[in-house]
Amino acid sequence: MSRIQSVLLALLLALSLPAAAVDTLIPAQPNAEDPVIEARLINLADDLRCLVCQNESLAGSHAELAVDLRREIREQMKAGKNDQEVVAYLTERYGDFVLYRPPFKPVTYLLWLGPVLFLGIGGGAWYMTLRRRRAVDATPVDEKKLAAAAQLLEENK
Repeated sequence: MSRIQSVLLALLLALSLPAAAVDTLIPAQPNAEDPVIEARLINLADDLRCLVCQNESLAGSHAELAVDLRREIREQMKAGKNDQEVVAYLTERYGDFVLYRPPFKPVTYLLWLGPVLFLGIGGGAWYMTLRRRRAVDATPVDEKKLAAAAQLLEENK
């Protein structure tokens, strides 16, 4: 192996170490003080989005804000609030973005109806393309134009 290949291999291994370290992270550990509240917290936090990670649930996130939010949810549950009140508190404070399933309201119509709209636009474009092809295929060939094209081909040989 040449010196350049050895250096490139060492560089590749060094760059892959952080990716390997991410796979070994320990999931967020539940607080065992009250198992009922912890079960409610895990259930609720699975449906909430981490505001830092954005594609991770609040239950599985290791971000400091997620830890703080889980602690806040725990405190509210200990204070006697039900799940709907906790979710209302979080959406009031952070907006609908904290929910994995945002409510169907005027602000989120495009979010919910967008896929159907794009499917309809795609279907309409497909239909128009097929219709144009049928119109082109159905057009009869003009014998004079065909003879003129054949003559041009013969002249260019």
